[in-house]
Amino acid sequence: MNPTTSKTPAAPTAEGDHEEKAADRLDEGAIEAEGDRAVSDGSGPDADRDSDLDHDFEDDLEDDDSDRAPSGLAAAAAAVAAAGLGVVGLTGAWTGRVVAERETLLGQMKTASGGSVARQISEIYGDAWHSTALVNGLFALLALLVGVFALVRPAFGAPAEEPQPGWVRAVATAGIALGVLGVLISVGMYFDLIVALPAASAAAG
Repeated sequence: MNPTTSKTPAAPTAEGDHEEKAADRLDEGAIEAEGDRAVSDGSGPDADRDSDLDHDFEDDLEDDDSDRAPSGLAAAAAAVAAAGLGVVGLTGAWTGRVVAERETLLGQMKTASGGSVARQISEIYGDAWHSTALVNGLFALLALLVGVFALVRPAFGAPAEEPQPGWVRAVATAGIALGVLGVLISVGMYFDLIVALPAASAAAG
């Protein structure tokens, strides 16, 4: 009878393999957990790439808005200004009254020592009349130029620029029409084509 029994080292070896596999699984789990944490925090490589794309997209939007906004705002402001200047050119401004009163005062000073009736009419009344027509004509001409600028402004803008709103074109056209009418009336008044100055014979009679 043999008292010795066969012993195999298979059990320790198998236990060591199980420990190594468990350690590998723990390492893989830690790496996956760290990746999930990076994604949730937005600090991973994909998050950096997405943030760069978002910044580029926002920059493009800001550039487009900065290109379109000033041009559209300038055209709208010019249209409103043209309409306002056209109304001033027809109705008159305080600058025209000031200039007319100045010419009247100068005429009175020139004719204080005497003068013919025709000279008094020309110096006191005619010069003030013509000065008012000249100032109103300048406002009307300015309205005409500003209105034309408001209409042709999109032609000199970027190709991708949005078309003008309808109300901008309508107001600019109204400003041009008022400007043209104001210029015609001012020219007629300045050269005495619409209403002539009183004649000296009529004043004497």
